[in-house]
Amino acid sequence: MADSPYVIEVTGDNFQSVVIDGSFQQPVLVDFWASWCGPCQMLTPVLTELATELAGKFVLAKINTEEQQELAMQFGIRSIPTCKLFKDGREQDEFMGALPAGEIRAFLERHMPRASDNLIGRALEALASGENAEALQLAGQARDQDPDNPRSALALARIQAATGDPAAAGATLDSLPANEQMSDEVKALRSELTFEAVAAGAPSREALEAALESDPADSEARYRLAARLVTAGDPEAALEHLLTLMRQDRAYGDDAARKAMVQLFEMLGDHPAVPRYRSRMMNLLY
Repeated sequence: MADSPYVIEVTGDNFQSVVIDGSFQQPVLVDFWASWCGPCQMLTPVLTELATELAGKFVLAKINTEEQQELAMQFGIRSIPTCKLFKDGREQDEFMGALPAGEIRAFLERHMPRASDNLIGRALEALASGENAEALQLAGQARDQDPDNPRSALALARIQAATGDPAAAGATLDSLPANEQMSDEVKALRSELTFEAVAAGAPSREALEAALESDPADSEARYRLAARLVTAGDPEAALEHLLTLMRQDRAYGDDAARKAMVQLFEMLGDHPAVPRYRSRMMNLLY
C-alpha cells in the first residue's frame, strides 16, 4: 500500500469510519481490487498518483476482494477493478476497468468541491427562505462562473422549477453534457417536471376525485389525479392510482401509467414504498 495519508487500506473493521463517515468530509473513491488482477495492477499507480496530486480533495480506499470477500459481496462486485464513489454517506457513482488518468480525473472532478459550490449553497438557502429572485441570481452566477460544474446547472434548474418556470428548468437540464443527463438527480428532476406539467393543466384534486367516483373507468381523470397527488406530496396514493390505471387500461396514453410509475420511482429514490410498488408493477407486467 502506498505511503500516503490519502490512500487507505480498508477492511470490515474500518469501512464505516473511512468510507461512510469519511465521505461527509470529502469524496471517498473505493477501489475493489485483487493481487491476481492485471488491470488492477495497471490502475493502482494511476489512482495513487491522483490521490497524492489532489492532496485530500478525495481519499482513495483500497479493498482487497480476496481478503475482504464480505465487503465485495455486500456491494455486488462481480468484475474488478470496480471503483465506487461515496459522498455524504452514500454511494453516488462508479466506474469499472482500468480507465486512463484523464477520464478518472474527469470522473472525480464531478464530485469534488468547487468554488462555485458556495454560491450554489447560498442559492438553495435563499430558495428555502422564500427569496426566489436572489436564489435565481445566485444560481445563475454560479453557472456563469463555473459552467463546467454540473451542480450549478442542476441547482439552477431546481430553482427554476420551484419558482414556477418548468420550461426554463427543462432547457437548463438540456444544456448539461450527455453523461450528466443520466444521473439520478437529473432523471428525478425531469420526472418532477413531467408530473408538474400534467398537474398544471388538470382540474382540481376534488374535481378529479368526483369524476372517478362517478366513473371509475375514467383513465384521464385517474392519470391526472395521480399527477396532482405527486405534486401534493402523496406519492403512495399516486402509485396506487397508477397501478389501478395499469390494471384497467394498459393502453391509455401509450402505456402512460407504467411510464409514470417508473418516473416516480426515480423521484423517490430509496423511499420504502418503491420496492413494494415496483414488485406489484412487475406482477402486472408478467
